[in-house]
Amino acid sequence: MATIRTYPWTRHFLGSPTGHVVHLRRGRVAHEGVGQAFWFRPTTSVLSEVPVDDQELPVFFHAVTSDHQDVTVQAGVTYRFADPVTVSQRLDFAIDPGTGEVSTAGRDQVTSIVGRLAQSRATDALAAMPLADALTAGVPHVRDVLTEALTTDPRLAATGIVVIGVQVLAVRPEKDVERALQMPAREHVQAEADRATYERRALAVERERAIAENELASKIELATRRERLVAQEGANARREAEEKAAAALVDARATAERAQLATDAKAEQVRVVGAAEAAAEQARMEVYANAGQGTLLALALREAAGSLPDVQNLTITPDLLTGVLGTLARGMAGDGGPTGPQGGTGAATTGKAA
Repeated sequence: MATIRTYPWTRHFLGSPTGHVVHLRRGRVAHEGVGQAFWFRPTTSVLSEVPVDDQELPVFFHAVTSDHQDVTVQAGVTYRFADPVTVSQRLDFAIDPGTGEVSTAGRDQVTSIVGRLAQSRATDALAAMPLADALTAGVPHVRDVLTEALTTDPRLAATGIVVIGVQVLAVRPEKDVERALQMPAREHVQAEADRATYERRALAVERERAIAENELASKIELATRRERLVAQEGANARREAEEKAAAALVDARATAERAQLATDAKAEQVRVVGAAEAAAEQARMEVYANAGQGTLLALALREAAGSLPDVQNLTITPDLLTGVLGTLARGMAGDGGPTGPQGGTGAATTGKAA
Protein backbone atom coordinates (compact mmCIF):
# COMPACT_ATOMS: atom_id res chain seq x y z
CA MET A 1 0.00 0.00 0.00
CA ALA A 2 1.32 3.42 -0.97
CA THR A 3 2.07 6.14 1.54
CA ILE A 4 1.09 9.77 0.90
CA ARG A 5 2.34 12.59 3.11
CA THR A 6 0.48 15.88 3.07
CA TYR A 7 2.27 19.23 2.88
CA PRO A 8 0.93 22.69 2.13
CA TRP A 9 -0.24 22.88 -1.51
CA THR A 10 1.55 19.59 -2.34
CA ARG A 11 1.78 15.87 -1.55
CA HIS A 12 4.56 13.31 -1.49
CA PHE A 13 3.91 9.77 -2.78
CA LEU A 14 5.92 6.70 -1.69
CA GLY A 15 5.05 3.47 -3.52
CA SER A 16 5.23 -0.18 -2.39
CA PRO A 17 7.25 -3.05 -3.88
CA THR A 18 4.10 -4.90 -5.03
CA GLY A 19 2.19 -1.97 -6.51
CA HIS A 20 2.67 -0.48 -9.99
CA VAL A 21 1.78 3.22 -9.77
CA VAL A 22 0.67 5.33 -12.73
CA HIS A 23 0.82 9.12 -12.20
CA LEU A 24 -1.15 11.11 -14.77
CA ARG A 25 -0.66 14.86 -14.88
CA ARG A 26 -3.09 16.71 -17.13
CA GLY A 27 -3.84 13.40 -18.97
CA ARG A 28 -0.24 12.44 -19.58
CA VAL A 29 1.92 9.88 -17.75
CA ALA A 30 4.30 11.71 -15.43
CA HIS A 31 5.50 8.75 -13.30
CA GLU A 32 5.10 5.00 -13.77
CA GLY A 33 6.59 1.91 -12.14
CA VAL A 34 7.04 -0.07 -8.95
CA GLY A 35 8.39 1.59 -5.83
CA GLN A 36 8.10 5.15 -7.17
CA ALA A 37 8.54 8.23 -4.99
CA PHE A 38 7.59 11.69 -6.21
CA TRP A 39 5.85 14.98 -5.41
CA PHE A 40 2.51 15.82 -6.91
CA ARG A 41 -0.28 18.32 -6.63
CA PRO A 42 -3.66 16.78 -5.91
CA THR A 43 -5.50 19.32 -8.04
CA THR A 44 -3.69 18.34 -11.26
CA SER A 45 -2.78 14.65 -10.67
CA VAL A 46 -4.52 11.31 -10.98
CA LEU A 47 -2.93 8.29 -9.28
CA SER A 48 -3.57 4.56 -9.90
CA GLU A 49 -1.87 1.61 -8.24
CA VAL A 50 -2.17 -1.80 -9.84
CA PRO A 51 -0.89 -4.83 -7.84
CA VAL A 52 1.78 -6.81 -9.66
CA ASP A 53 1.83 -9.87 -7.36
CA ASP A 54 -0.23 -13.02 -8.05
CA GLN A 55 -3.89 -12.75 -7.12
CA GLU A 56 -6.12 -15.58 -5.90
CA LEU A 57 -9.80 -15.56 -6.83
CA PRO A 58 -12.11 -18.21 -5.31
CA VAL A 59 -15.04 -19.18 -7.54
CA PHE A 60 -18.18 -20.86 -6.22
CA PHE A 61 -21.24 -21.48 -8.40
CA HIS A 62 -24.00 -23.96 -9.31
CA ALA A 63 -24.52 -25.90 -12.55
CA VAL A 64 -27.02 -28.39 -13.92
CA THR A 65 -26.03 -31.73 -15.46
CA SER A 66 -27.60 -33.37 -18.48
CA ASP A 67 -29.93 -35.42 -16.27
CA HIS A 68 -31.20 -32.26 -14.55
CA GLN A 69 -29.25 -32.62 -11.32
CA ASP A 70 -27.90 -29.58 -9.57
CA VAL A 71 -24.19 -29.64 -8.70
CA THR A 72 -21.94 -27.20 -6.92
CA VAL A 73 -18.53 -26.30 -8.33
CA GLN A 74 -15.78 -25.01 -6.08
CA ALA A 75 -12.74 -23.69 -7.93
CA GLY A 76 -9.91 -21.20 -7.64
CA VAL A 77 -8.24 -18.97 -10.27
CA THR A 78 -4.74 -17.52 -10.00
CA TYR A 79 -4.10 -14.48 -12.22
CA ARG A 80 -1.72 -11.59 -12.60
CA PHE A 81 -1.88 -8.08 -14.11
CA ALA A 82 0.61 -8.34 -16.94
CA ASP A 83 0.08 -4.78 -18.32
CA PRO A 84 -0.53 -2.43 -15.36
CA VAL A 85 -0.90 0.65 -17.57
CA THR A 86 -3.66 -0.99 -19.60
CA VAL A 87 -5.28 -2.28 -16.45
CA SER A 88 -5.23 1.19 -14.91
CA GLN A 89 -6.96 2.46 -18.04
CA ARG A 90 -9.56 -0.34 -18.20
CA LEU A 91 -10.23 -0.89 -14.50
CA ASP A 92 -10.64 1.43 -11.52
CA PHE A 93 -7.53 1.20 -9.27
CA ALA A 94 -7.51 4.89 -8.37
CA ILE A 95 -5.71 6.17 -5.24
CA ASP A 96 -7.28 8.76 -2.98
CA PRO A 97 -4.70 11.61 -2.96
CA GLY A 98 -5.67 12.54 0.58
CA THR A 99 -5.56 9.18 2.36
CA GLY A 100 -3.63 6.96 -0.06
CA GLU A 101 -6.34 4.27 -0.07
CA VAL A 102 -6.80 2.28 -3.30
CA SER A 103 -10.28 1.87 -4.69
CA THR A 104 -11.75 -1.65 -4.53
CA ALA A 105 -13.81 -1.22 -7.67
CA GLY A 106 -11.03 -2.65 -9.84
CA ARG A 107 -10.84 -5.88 -7.85
CA ASP A 108 -14.62 -6.21 -7.91
CA GLN A 109 -14.57 -5.83 -11.69
CA VAL A 110 -11.90 -8.51 -12.05
CA THR A 111 -13.91 -10.83 -9.78
CA SER A 112 -17.02 -10.28 -11.84
CA ILE A 113 -15.28 -10.76 -15.19
CA VAL A 114 -13.30 -13.89 -14.26
CA GLY A 115 -16.09 -15.41 -12.16
CA ARG A 116 -18.74 -15.07 -14.83
CA LEU A 117 -16.44 -16.37 -17.53
CA ALA A 118 -15.49 -19.41 -15.41
CA GLN A 119 -19.10 -20.07 -14.44
CA SER A 120 -20.37 -19.87 -18.03
CA ARG A 121 -17.72 -22.26 -19.39
CA ALA A 122 -18.06 -24.72 -16.52
CA THR A 123 -21.84 -24.69 -16.78
CA ASP A 124 -21.62 -25.49 -20.47
CA ALA A 125 -19.21 -28.34 -19.79
CA LEU A 126 -21.30 -29.88 -17.02
CA ALA A 127 -24.55 -29.51 -18.97
CA ALA A 128 -23.25 -32.10 -21.42
CA MET A 129 -22.41 -34.63 -18.69
CA PRO A 130 -24.69 -36.87 -16.61
CA LEU A 131 -24.47 -36.69 -12.85
CA ALA A 132 -22.47 -39.90 -12.51
CA ASP A 133 -19.83 -38.71 -14.99
CA ALA A 134 -19.76 -35.25 -13.44
CA LEU A 135 -19.03 -36.74 -10.03
CA THR A 136 -16.38 -39.16 -11.25
CA ALA A 137 -14.64 -37.20 -14.03
CA GLY A 138 -16.08 -33.72 -13.62
CA VAL A 139 -13.14 -32.23 -11.66
CA PRO A 140 -10.40 -32.81 -14.28
CA HIS A 141 -12.76 -32.07 -17.18
CA VAL A 142 -13.91 -28.76 -15.72
CA ARG A 143 -10.31 -27.83 -14.85
CA ASP A 144 -9.18 -28.40 -18.44
CA VAL A 145 -12.14 -26.44 -19.82
CA LEU A 146 -11.58 -23.48 -17.49
CA THR A 147 -7.84 -23.42 -18.10
CA GLU A 148 -8.31 -23.29 -21.83
CA ALA A 149 -11.14 -20.74 -21.67
CA LEU A 150 -9.44 -18.31 -19.27
CA THR A 151 -6.02 -18.40 -20.85
CA THR A 152 -7.38 -17.76 -24.34
CA ASP A 153 -10.14 -15.30 -23.59
CA PRO A 154 -9.61 -12.12 -25.66
CA ARG A 155 -11.25 -9.81 -23.16
CA LEU A 156 -8.86 -10.79 -20.40
CA ALA A 157 -5.92 -10.37 -22.74
CA ALA A 158 -7.17 -6.93 -23.82
CA THR A 159 -7.59 -5.90 -20.20
CA GLY A 160 -4.03 -6.95 -19.35
CA ILE A 161 -4.98 -9.94 -17.19
CA VAL A 162 -3.07 -13.22 -17.50
CA VAL A 163 -4.47 -16.40 -15.89
CA ILE A 164 -1.68 -18.45 -14.37
CA GLY A 165 -3.59 -21.45 -13.13
CA VAL A 166 -7.01 -22.94 -12.44
CA GLN A 167 -7.83 -25.32 -9.59
CA VAL A 168 -11.13 -27.18 -9.36
CA LEU A 169 -11.54 -28.39 -5.82
CA ALA A 170 -14.87 -30.20 -5.95
CA VAL A 171 -17.98 -30.98 -7.96
CA ARG A 172 -20.66 -31.97 -5.48
CA PRO A 173 -24.36 -32.73 -5.88
CA GLU A 174 -27.12 -31.61 -3.54
CA LYS A 175 -27.08 -32.98 0.00
CA ASP A 176 -30.02 -35.33 -0.51
CA VAL A 177 -28.61 -36.72 -3.73
CA GLU A 178 -25.16 -37.00 -2.23
CA ARG A 179 -26.58 -38.83 0.77
CA ALA A 180 -28.47 -41.19 -1.53
CA LEU A 181 -25.35 -41.84 -3.60
CA GLN A 182 -23.35 -42.47 -0.48
CA MET A 183 -25.90 -44.93 0.87
CA PRO A 184 -24.67 -48.03 -1.08
CA ALA A 185 -21.11 -47.36 -0.03
CA ARG A 186 -22.23 -46.77 3.53
CA GLU A 187 -24.30 -49.94 3.47
CA HIS A 188 -21.32 -51.84 2.13
CA VAL A 189 -19.07 -50.36 4.80
CA GLN A 190 -21.70 -51.10 7.45
CA ALA A 191 -22.06 -54.65 6.14
CA GLU A 192 -18.30 -55.09 6.31
CA ALA A 193 -18.32 -53.65 9.82
CA ASP A 194 -21.14 -56.00 10.85
CA ARG A 195 -19.33 -58.93 9.29
CA ALA A 196 -16.17 -57.98 11.15
CA THR A 197 -18.21 -57.63 14.34
CA TYR A 198 -19.82 -61.04 13.86
CA GLU A 199 -16.48 -62.62 13.06
CA ARG A 200 -14.98 -60.98 16.11
CA ARG A 201 -17.85 -62.23 18.26
CA ALA A 202 -17.59 -65.71 16.76
CA LEU A 203 -13.87 -65.69 17.38
CA ALA A 204 -14.47 -64.50 20.92
CA VAL A 205 -17.03 -67.29 21.48
CA GLU A 206 -14.63 -69.84 20.01
CA ARG A 207 -11.85 -68.59 22.23
CA GLU A 208 -14.14 -68.67 25.27
CA ARG A 209 -15.14 -72.23 24.39
CA ALA A 210 -11.48 -73.20 24.03
CA ILE A 211 -10.72 -71.56 27.36
CA ALA A 212 -13.64 -73.38 29.01
CA GLU A 213 -12.47 -76.69 27.53
CA ASN A 214 -8.95 -76.05 28.74
CA GLU A 215 -10.26 -75.20 32.22
CA LEU A 216 -12.40 -78.38 32.24
CA ALA A 217 -9.46 -80.47 31.07
CA SER A 218 -7.31 -78.87 33.75
CA LYS A 219 -9.94 -79.66 36.41
CA ILE A 220 -10.18 -83.27 35.19
CA GLU A 221 -6.42 -83.60 35.22
CA LEU A 222 -6.25 -82.09 38.70
CA ALA A 223 -9.01 -84.44 39.92
CA THR A 224 -7.17 -87.44 38.42
CA ARG A 225 -3.94 -86.39 40.04
CA ARG A 226 -5.80 -85.80 43.31
CA GLU A 227 -7.26 -89.31 43.11
CA ARG A 228 -3.81 -90.75 42.47
CA LEU A 229 -2.44 -88.70 45.35
CA VAL A 230 -5.17 -89.92 47.72
CA ALA A 231 -4.60 -93.53 46.64
CA GLN A 232 -0.87 -93.17 47.05
CA GLU A 233 -1.32 -91.52 50.44
CA GLY A 234 -3.65 -94.40 51.50
CA ALA A 235 -1.15 -96.98 50.30
CA ASN A 236 1.63 -95.16 52.09
CA ALA A 237 -0.47 -94.99 55.27
CA ARG A 238 -1.27 -98.73 55.04
CA ARG A 239 2.35 -99.55 54.41
CA GLU A 240 3.42 -97.35 57.28
CA ALA A 241 0.84 -99.01 59.57
CA GLU A 242 1.97 -102.47 58.46
CA GLU A 243 5.59 -101.54 59.02
CA LYS A 244 4.74 -100.11 62.44
CA ALA A 245 2.72 -103.24 63.31
CA ALA A 246 5.56 -105.48 62.14
CA ALA A 247 8.05 -103.41 64.09
CA ALA A 248 5.78 -103.52 67.16
CA LEU A 249 5.42 -107.30 66.76
CA VAL A 250 9.16 -107.75 66.51
CA ASP A 251 9.62 -105.46 69.50
CA ALA A 252 6.99 -107.36 71.50
CA ARG A 253 8.59 -110.67 70.59
CA ALA A 254 11.99 -109.36 71.54
CA THR A 255 10.58 -107.99 74.80
CA ALA A 256 8.84 -111.31 75.54
CA GLU A 257 12.01 -113.24 74.73
CA ARG A 258 14.06 -110.91 76.92
CA ALA A 259 11.50 -111.26 79.73
CA GLN A 260 11.53 -115.06 79.30
CA LEU A 261 15.29 -115.12 79.38
CA ALA A 262 15.34 -112.83 82.41
CA THR A 263 12.73 -115.02 84.15
CA ASP A 264 14.63 -118.19 83.32
CA ALA A 265 17.88 -116.65 84.52
CA LYS A 266 16.25 -115.42 87.73
CA ALA A 267 14.59 -118.78 88.29
CA GLU A 268 17.90 -120.52 87.71
CA GLN A 269 19.58 -118.10 90.08
CA VAL A 270 16.89 -118.65 92.70
CA ARG A 271 17.20 -122.42 92.23
CA VAL A 272 20.95 -122.29 92.53
CA VAL A 273 20.79 -119.96 95.51
CA GLY A 274 18.08 -122.11 97.11
CA ALA A 275 20.10 -125.23 96.50
CA ALA A 276 23.17 -123.57 97.99
CA GLU A 277 21.19 -122.31 100.93
CA ALA A 278 19.61 -125.73 101.39
CA ALA A 279 23.01 -127.38 101.22
CA ALA A 280 24.40 -124.88 103.69
CA GLU A 281 21.41 -125.35 105.96
CA GLN A 282 21.76 -129.12 105.71
CA ALA A 283 25.43 -128.87 106.53
CA ARG A 284 24.61 -126.57 109.39
CA MET A 285 21.95 -129.00 110.64
CA GLU A 286 24.41 -131.82 110.48
CA VAL A 287 26.88 -129.77 112.53
CA TYR A 288 24.16 -128.86 115.00
CA ALA A 289 23.13 -132.49 115.23
CA ASN A 290 26.64 -133.57 116.16
CA ALA A 291 27.18 -130.61 118.55
CA GLY A 292 26.37 -130.80 122.27
CA GLN A 293 23.65 -128.92 124.11
CA GLY A 294 26.10 -126.48 125.59
CA THR A 295 27.53 -125.72 122.25
CA LEU A 296 24.09 -125.13 120.85
CA LEU A 297 23.26 -122.91 123.83
CA ALA A 298 26.42 -120.94 123.31
CA LEU A 299 25.68 -120.51 119.62
CA ALA A 300 22.14 -119.46 120.46
CA LEU A 301 23.43 -116.92 122.94
CA ARG A 302 25.88 -115.63 120.39
CA GLU A 303 23.18 -115.28 117.82
CA ALA A 304 20.94 -113.55 120.36
CA ALA A 305 23.75 -111.28 121.48
CA GLY A 306 24.14 -110.09 117.92
CA SER A 307 20.55 -108.89 117.88
CA LEU A 308 20.52 -107.45 121.42
CA PRO A 309 21.05 -103.76 122.06
CA ASP A 310 24.37 -102.49 123.32
CA VAL A 311 24.79 -103.36 127.04
CA GLN A 312 26.99 -101.04 129.04
CA ASN A 313 26.68 -102.64 132.47
CA LEU A 314 25.65 -106.24 133.49
CA THR A 315 24.84 -107.20 137.08
CA ILE A 316 24.98 -110.90 137.86
CA THR A 317 23.30 -111.97 141.09
CA PRO A 318 24.16 -115.12 142.92
CA ASP A 319 20.82 -116.59 142.15
CA LEU A 320 21.24 -116.11 138.45
CA LEU A 321 24.79 -117.42 138.49
CA THR A 322 23.70 -120.45 140.48
CA GLY A 323 20.93 -121.26 138.02
CA VAL A 324 23.17 -120.89 135.02
CA LEU A 325 25.96 -122.97 136.52
CA GLY A 326 23.44 -125.62 137.42
CA THR A 327 22.11 -125.73 133.94
CA LEU A 328 25.58 -125.96 132.49
CA ALA A 329 26.49 -128.71 134.84
CA ARG A 330 23.45 -130.68 133.93
CA GLY A 331 24.17 -130.21 130.30
CA MET A 332 27.75 -131.36 130.66
CA ALA A 333 26.63 -134.32 132.68
CA GLY A 334 24.16 -135.29 130.04
CA ASP A 335 26.82 -135.12 127.30
CA GLY A 336 29.06 -137.51 129.30
CA GLY A 337 32.32 -135.79 128.46
CA PRO A 338 35.36 -135.66 130.71
CA THR A 339 35.52 -133.14 133.47
CA GLY A 340 38.46 -131.27 132.08
CA PRO A 341 36.92 -130.42 128.80
CA GLN A 342 33.55 -129.74 130.45
CA GLY A 343 35.24 -127.45 132.96
CA GLY A 344 37.03 -125.82 130.10
CA THR A 345 33.76 -125.35 128.30
CA GLY A 346 32.06 -123.93 131.39
CA ALA A 347 34.93 -121.59 131.92
CA ALA A 348 34.61 -120.43 128.34
CA THR A 349 30.86 -120.00 128.72
CA THR A 350 31.31 -118.15 131.97
CA GLY A 351 33.82 -115.95 130.35
CA LYS A 352 31.43 -115.25 127.48
CA ALA A 353 28.69 -114.41 129.89
CA ALA A 354 31.08 -112.21 131.81
